[in-house]
Amino acid sequence: MPQTVIPIDNIIPIETVTNAPEPVTCANCQACCCQLEVRIVTDTGVPFHYIEYDKWGSEVMKRADDGWCQALDRNTLMCSIYENRPLVCREFEMASDECITERDLAGI
Repeated sequence: MPQTVIPIDNIIPIETVTNAPEPVTCANCQACCCQLEVRIVTDTGVPFHYIEYDKWGSEVMKRADDGWCQALDRNTLMCSIYENRPLVCREFEMASDECITERDLAGI
């Protein structure tokens, strides 16, 4: 049987296209959740100098003038009080739907 020759001009190159985002890890986290207000609802041992009170009198994590949590180590983007972090921070899972939403809002 004779082979059909397809002219090279008619070949469409194959490209691999993926919409899958890069998995969130400690190395690429960017700590955008550390810009959220964190209410302290249980005693986990948060040092007092990281606590302030909101307008309703609830304890919240103190934030810097730029809105980032005071306990965030700016060099490593890791929590400086990790073992004593608030319950809300303990329950906020890396790569969860909430995490991905915050990353999207931050443009990450």
